[in-house]
Amino acid sequence: MPTRPRSFKQVDVFTATPLLGNPLAVVLDAEGLNDEQMQAFARWTNLSETTFVLPPTSAGADYRVRIFTAVRELPFAGHPTLGTCHAWLEAGGIAKGEEIVQECGVGLVRVRRQAGQLAFVCPPLLRSGSPTREELEQACRGLRLAPTEVVSAEWVDNGAGWLALRLRDRPTVLGLEPDYAALKGLAIGVFAPWNEAVDRGEAQFEVRAFIADDGMPEDPVTGSLNAGIAQWLYREGLAPDRFVVSQGTVLGRAGRLYVERSGRDIWLGGHVSTCIDGQVRL
Repeated sequence: MPTRPRSFKQVDVFTATPLLGNPLAVVLDAEGLNDEQMQAFARWTNLSETTFVLPPTSAGADYRVRIFTAVRELPFAGHPTLGTCHAWLEAGGIAKGEEIVQECGVGLVRVRRQAGQLAFVCPPLLRSGSPTREELEQACRGLRLAPTEVVSAEWVDNGAGWLALRLRDRPTVLGLEPDYAALKGLAIGVFAPWNEAVDRGEAQFEVRAFIADDGMPEDPVTGSLNAGIAQWLYREGLAPDRFVVSQGTVLGRAGRLYVERSGRDIWLGGHVSTCIDGQVRL
């Protein structure tokens, strides 16, 4: 199939300082590309996700996005949602209303602009509740944790398949050295509260995300996981109406995610910046 130039951006999500967040490749003019071409390009970028912007099929949406990891398509992901919205707006996209409405595999996702950031409404969970004993044992084995080190565990799946484990403290989260072979088939998020006296209160929680089956086994900064964790924390009364999450520390990143509960909505946001702006021939 003949190639042609398409508008392209590579952006950095969930950091105010470029190169310290989670990069995202965005193809802004993806009409005419088939599934195989999209997957091949996502594999080639070697990033955690690559997105492709298309005209919406829903009357209520401003644009439609398809989200690919190096090995599969996702119905929803957080940093691709904010990164794609930033790229679309920067390229001249104009929302129909006060909020931007993204169409993706889980339906319509609302995005808003706030104080130099973008934030999306956390979508409902597709799966919740406790894991089975076998699932928890596999997660502990893969993370090299004793079951007694896990305070609690919940499915927080909003499209990416996340199982989240709450640990006792931040040093335990940062010290994990997973056995990815043992984690095969699971997408695992781990988190613990910061100790304000020791950690200086920059954030309230530390998060790490592991996906053994994807091209990047540890994700630098993960919107979908944190969206699911936020719903769990609020349901259990474990977080204030506003809090900040730190992620990417072990990978040399400084991701910051800003969570806010407003009425029935939970908003998850962060900074986005453009690092590469040009064309890709696909």
